[in-house]
Amino acid sequence: MPDHIDLARLREVLDGPWAEVRDAHRNHLDARFLPVYGETGDQARERITRLLSDLPVELGVASAFPTEYGGRSDAGGSIVASEMLAQVDLSLMVKAGVQWGLFGGAVTALGTRRHHDAYLRDIISGRIFGCFAMTETGHGSDVQQLRTTCRYDPQTQTFDLHTPHEAARKDYIGNAARDGRMAVVFAQLITNGRRHGVHAWLVPIRDAQGNPLPGVTIGDAGPKAGLLGVDNGRLSFDHVTVPRDMLLDRYGQVAEDGSYSSPIENDSRRFFTMLGTLVRGRVSVGGAASAATKSALTIAVRYGDIRRQFGTPGADREVLINDYLAHQRKLLPALATTYALHFAQTELVTSLGEVQGGDGPVDEHRQRQLESRAAGLKAAQTWHATRTIQMCREACGGAGYLAENRLPGLKADTDVFTTFEGDNTVLLQLVAKGLLTGHRDAFGSLDGWGRASFVADQVREMVLERTAARSLIERLISAVPGRDDEVAVTDRGWQLKAFEDRERHLLDGAVRRLRNGAATKKDRPFDIFNDVQDHVLAVATAHIDRVTLESFVAGIEETADPAVRALLSRVGDLYALSVIEANKGWFLEHGRLTPARSKAITGVVNGLLKELRPHMRTLVDGFAIPDTWLNCAILKEEPGRQDLMTAHDAADDRQVVPA
Repeated sequence: MPDHIDLARLREVLDGPWAEVRDAHRNHLDARFLPVYGETGDQARERITRLLSDLPVELGVASAFPTEYGGRSDAGGSIVASEMLAQVDLSLMVKAGVQWGLFGGAVTALGTRRHHDAYLRDIISGRIFGCFAMTETGHGSDVQQLRTTCRYDPQTQTFDLHTPHEAARKDYIGNAARDGRMAVVFAQLITNGRRHGVHAWLVPIRDAQGNPLPGVTIGDAGPKAGLLGVDNGRLSFDHVTVPRDMLLDRYGQVAEDGSYSSPIENDSRRFFTMLGTLVRGRVSVGGAASAATKSALTIAVRYGDIRRQFGTPGADREVLINDYLAHQRKLLPALATTYALHFAQTELVTSLGEVQGGDGPVDEHRQRQLESRAAGLKAAQTWHATRTIQMCREACGGAGYLAENRLPGLKADTDVFTTFEGDNTVLLQLVAKGLLTGHRDAFGSLDGWGRASFVADQVREMVLERTAARSLIERLISAVPGRDDEVAVTDRGWQLKAFEDRERHLLDGAVRRLRNGAATKKDRPFDIFNDVQDHVLAVATAHIDRVTLESFVAGIEETADPAVRALLSRVGDLYALSVIEANKGWFLEHGRLTPARSKAITGVVNGLLKELRPHMRTLVDGFAIPDTWLNCAILKEEPGRQDLMTAHDAADDRQVVPA
């Protein structure tokens, strides 16, 4: 691997297709957009609301909106903009996501021309602040079972929106407690005595002075662990009258006489088609989690290159903590995983633009695949963020516990990411269901898991869903010799084959267990699935590991600069072998590794850590996070501090770290 890496070339690779969006944020967002440590919740909310109004539309935050209303029809650009905001202030990112991603995105995706003409320009400009009122106190993940009702009255040609009990209250709703003037409210549509499932309405909730409108009760969700600048609140409706034309009726229409019609007859399929159009929010959350992880790793790696602790015999200076194998074991595998997830996210965002960016009919199979990939990657990215930011906090010792060093804020603000836009455990079950049914069922629902007929009729032969680099992956795997123990563990084809084999074996095993359950537990349909739930979650995890590796391999293949490509290849080795090492138990139990080969993998991983040690700073600098954005006191030269290096020492060490 070359000693010198051209940092500009590495940044080009990581910035990807939306480099202009990334650079626009780096150039525009200065210190006034940064978190303020120690502010109260009210101060944070006021500041974030003001900053949201200061965000220029040209940065790309609202670029997913149609061009004719002031957007760019660029969903990918809006997701990348969210990632950049996440590196500045996660409250600002979430507030922007609620306004332009969830609220505005729902009006765009579920509404029709009359809604767009009436509201989109004001939503984009921030003249109308809005909420996305889906989650209820009693129902979060199972959206199909929401209890809020919206009943049509043909005589008045209006809907009656009602919260029947406290568990049906809309809860945790961003923008509700302070700023929201309107809400997209999800409720059960009832007309002519029949329910037609969950639909969405555009509902005013406050008057021009900010007072709740008649029948609308607004409360504050109260103190939270993080995201202080986001005004999460609660909404209840006491027989609120909603005009008929405020139904967002792209997928379901109610005529004046109350008759219902839809281009999609099946209620369940219609509901999941509606939710599928809103997948951008889930993709944005995953990308934002990865962006915060990059900030944490940058702080920890850079601190490890200036912090010294303990001496060695005959040495005049203490040892840099990044030179300890134990420290490398913490930071470098997490950094490799972050790189792998970065390429998986780029491929996902590109796919989203291709699937949802055109004017023609959506390819239903690709849409289902997109939803599955978004669900799985969101779970992987947010769990990785939670683990890695905590690890970075510990890697910075006591300094990492101080608010002035950013890590506590990153930890608190990202913690909820594992829960919102879909609970991670539920999302992995949905990924597994998509694999077991080949996407033939309505993706997004757990209904049917417990029916014996589901197992008998739907669980068929598993077909691997390849990533975009199908031909490359197949070529690398086919080149692997027959005897695994004769192949180097750094052989890319062997790594890909190991990931694929793990997924295939786990999925085949889950199919067998479900079929056995269907034969022996016909009178206990819930138990059929519940008894293999752990196995199903393992299937989904293995699937996401595989598609992440394949995306990383494709990104390496497309890298033109030889030195950067060589560096990324070694990072790819570390990612693949770290996953295998973490799952040694499975590989040993199922005869995929001999004990000797298992031990060899640990030795190879340690060798990769030593090889990549000189490039740690380069790898985090490749994220191109401006120093100002890091907002971290321990990265500023402070010659008077005894627990840090002297300014002279710091300068010496920077000379030996590749640019």
